[in-house]
Amino acid sequence: MNTATREAYGRALAELIVEKKDIVVLDADLTKSTKTIEAKKACPQRHFNMGIAEGNMMSVAAGLAASRKVVYASSFAMFAAGRAFEQIRNSICYPSLNVKICATHAGISVGEDGASHQAIEDLALMRALPNMKVFQPCDARETEAVIKAVYHLDGPCYVRLGRLAVEDVYDDSYQFEYGKGIILRKGVRTAILCSGLMVQESLKAVSKMTEITPTVINLPTIKPIDEALIIETARSHEVIVTVEEHSVIGGLGSAVAEVLSPLGLPCRHYRLGMQDVFGRSGTPAALLDYYGLDARHIQAFVENVSR
Repeated sequence: MNTATREAYGRALAELIVEKKDIVVLDADLTKSTKTIEAKKACPQRHFNMGIAEGNMMSVAAGLAASRKVVYASSFAMFAAGRAFEQIRNSICYPSLNVKICATHAGISVGEDGASHQAIEDLALMRALPNMKVFQPCDARETEAVIKAVYHLDGPCYVRLGRLAVEDVYDDSYQFEYGKGIILRKGVRTAILCSGLMVQESLKAVSKMTEITPTVINLPTIKPIDEALIIETARSHEVIVTVEEHSVIGGLGSAVAEVLSPLGLPCRHYRLGMQDVFGRSGTPAALLDYYGLDARHIQAFVENVSR
């Protein structure tokens, strides 16, 4: 079934806000788009529309968290991570408060809204903040598991969610494990490390390959990254390709490179993502094709670097 991760977020949050009486939900006038409207329906007295004022929303979230509330604060990723960065840094991360920033509409798959709304640097911003934990689930079940898991994690969390409906990767047996990657497909020589929408595209790419059989690993926790799995993969493979719907600067590829660089292993690492450019307006499919992030381009890239 095709479901957007933002829709799964709305469902999970609606369940949580009823179950956990210390949760408060804040939104920046985008309740229908971010799907926090589901939490509002379930518990209107603990849902607050803060208006188009993301910096103020994060400051209010910090105040509530300092008063022993667990706050889920939502907006589009461009505005949640970008416009409110100072408040996140100084008011949430510095005192390490219990605010869960669930940012939707991330990456170029936002589509026609164009470069101004396509957050391709949000992971870099959030990874750089001390005390911040960073996640990017790939499908509905993983999203629901992550949203429920971050409630139990002490301190600030950033969860990156998408606008686009995506295929299921997992079934109902899925169990999220904080800080751990998941081997989706075991192969040889080449490994693809990915998260979010790029998990589905990478699996499609690998299904079409005939000459090589890459390993595919999903990394839903971007910070702290699964260093042990990355090192094990580098020792057992000749090539690692990181695939991300984000700039190759500061995101998943950078996180993996930071693990690999001190080791001096012979494994080669290539980063496939937004190559230090802004997005543009277009349909999600057209943009993924244009920037080389759909299954067809992933297949060609991985086969080429694996030679």
